[in-house]
Amino acid sequence: MRFIICLLLFALPAMADLPTTVPTTRPAFDGDQISVTEHEILVRGEPLRYRASAGTMLLKDEAGKPQANFFFVAYDRQPEAEPSERPVTFVFNGGPGAAAVWLHLGTAGPMRIDLNDDGLPGPPPFKLAPNEDTWLAATDLVFIDPVSTGFSRAAEGVDPKQFFGVQEDVQSVGQFIRLYLTRYERWASPVFVAGESYGTTRGAALSEHLLERYGIVLNGLILVSSILDFSTVSGDAASLPEALFLPTYFMTAAHHARVPEDLRDEPAKHLGDLESWSINEYLPALAMGDQLPADRRAEIIKQLERYTGLDAQIIDRANLRISPGLFQKNVLGDPRKVVGRFDGRVTGTDPEPLNPWPSIDPSYSLYFPVYSGSFNAYVRRDLNFRSDLPYEVISARVQPWNWERGGRTQVDVTGDLSDAMRKNPHMKVLFASGYHDIATPFFATDYTIRQLDLPPELRKNIEHLYYPGGHMMYHLAASRRKLGQDVGKFIEASK
Repeated sequence: MRFIICLLLFALPAMADLPTTVPTTRPAFDGDQISVTEHEILVRGEPLRYRASAGTMLLKDEAGKPQANFFFVAYDRQPEAEPSERPVTFVFNGGPGAAAVWLHLGTAGPMRIDLNDDGLPGPPPFKLAPNEDTWLAATDLVFIDPVSTGFSRAAEGVDPKQFFGVQEDVQSVGQFIRLYLTRYERWASPVFVAGESYGTTRGAALSEHLLERYGIVLNGLILVSSILDFSTVSGDAASLPEALFLPTYFMTAAHHARVPEDLRDEPAKHLGDLESWSINEYLPALAMGDQLPADRRAEIIKQLERYTGLDAQIIDRANLRISPGLFQKNVLGDPRKVVGRFDGRVTGTDPEPLNPWPSIDPSYSLYFPVYSGSFNAYVRRDLNFRSDLPYEVISARVQPWNWERGGRTQVDVTGDLSDAMRKNPHMKVLFASGYHDIATPFFATDYTIRQLDLPPELRKNIEHLYYPGGHMMYHLAASRRKLGQDVGKFIEASK
């Protein structure tokens, strides 16, 4: 089974920005269409001035033939520092087919969608607010939309299919990064890459590709809600995914008070015992299949009922194997109610209660219009970029995606990451995971990190941090604040 993770992620923004001006310091290149504006926001009472550049960069082959127009938004803190003293971070989302708007307006950029403290949007019209937790305090930012996402398109006469694949995508995004560093004279800067969801797949592969193809070594890699080895979340790896999803099921069930009272108080403190049980008892029991003794089967069912909040009969009928869809549909004990895949805290009404699998994902449908409308207003009114093209927040145009890489169709880029860390022992990696993310579970990321096969001196370059919330844990105000602080510390320590 091919498991495609869409990093998904509308609103009429109310800007608290100063009036914009157009400076003359940023060069223009043939074929590019870029709008440059200046802004200032307050970050915890202190002014933060920055220049925003929004537009398309034309990529050509070595014969000078246009290949693609890459849309990007770059933010450079003002006044400008020497390149060697100021990091630059290239940021993208995943999909495949997602624009960078989720990380852009959700957590990293200087403006953010204005959500309630619990991470839920209020009624429309939606608003933008200055982001006091912006990563711009620590690094300049370049948000990249791959071809056929956002406003990025293949050049006239070029078949866009040549960009739609694991390796094809890495090559084109890598070419954009090289060209940006060249044109804007940032080769001397500390360079970071940040991705979310499938963007972490791209990011890990880029860490090796940039080094080998262009000699670009990264200071650090920021991987939010990561998926590097797809066998950890798909059914192709026998019983492993069921065991790796279980801690996320538990944290979600505890949030909805569907576990026993003794497990509800600070549920994260029970994760150590649960993870040990999942690997040492649950996984071997699944491996035994129909040879599992009846009394042992009953014990496993009882413990799964305790950890997941699911009815024992459902677990029994599922043959102990709890898929994400089964859990989402049944954890609330009401066939008309489901929890979100991208955020298990979010609930919704299923229009098809008799369907055994969720018909909707409320943690996507609730946020898509917020991000889409917000960015469409913001890019035109405040960044002064004009285009009649639809801004593809999440695009089906990239399908079918070429998942084959090196003769394998089950994607696994852990080798790229471990190779890049061996060749570039100064590179540090920050993993950030949400406790309630049923798309890319945090325990699967733990497992993946353990499979990198790194010596101790390189393993210390890896940090995995956990946050309340889902795939976009930054929807929660407290998690967004903590993530911003953690990213700032990571960049400072890695540059």
